[in-house]
Amino acid sequence: MSLSHEDVVRIIQILDASHFDELSLEAEGVKLNIRRNGAGETTAQVSEKPVLPVAAPSVVKASTAGEAGLIDIRAPMLGVFYGAPKPGAAPFVSEGSQVDKDTVIGIIEVMKLMNSVSARVQGIVVETLVNDGEMVEYDQVLARVRPA
Repeated sequence: MSLSHEDVVRIIQILDASHFDELSLEAEGVKLNIRRNGAGETTAQVSEKPVLPVAAPSVVKASTAGEAGLIDIRAPMLGVFYGAPKPGAAPFVSEGSQVDKDTVIGIIEVMKLMNSVSARVQGIVVETLVNDGEMVEYDQVLARVRPA
C-alpha cells in the first residue's frame, strides 16, 4: 500500500471534521498515526517513505471579495503557513511586492515536509491574509494580487 500526499491530506481533513481524536492505520508496511493535540490541531506520523511532492502549485482564482479585478492566491493544501524562509528572515512577499508566476509567496508545512507556494500570476501583492505560523485550510485565500 502506498499513500500519496493527497491521501494523507484527505485523511487529516476527515479526522479534523470528525469527533475522533486519534486514528491509526497499518497496512502492508505502512503505518500512519494521527492524533489531535488539543483544540483542532492535528499531527501525523508515517513510518514509510510516502510519495509526497516537494513543491505544490497554488490555486489561483479571481477574487470574489474586496476590490474587483484582484486575483486570489489560495492554499493548495492544509498545513502551517510560513511567510519567510526561516524565523526572523524577511518575508518572501509583502504588500506592494512585484510577483510573477514563479515567485514563492510562502511555504506550507505538512507532516514536516515543506511545500513551496508560488504566486502563479504576474502582478503586485495588494493584500496578505495569513500570518507566519498560522494554520491554513485547503483553498484558503493567502494573498490577493492585482494582475499586471
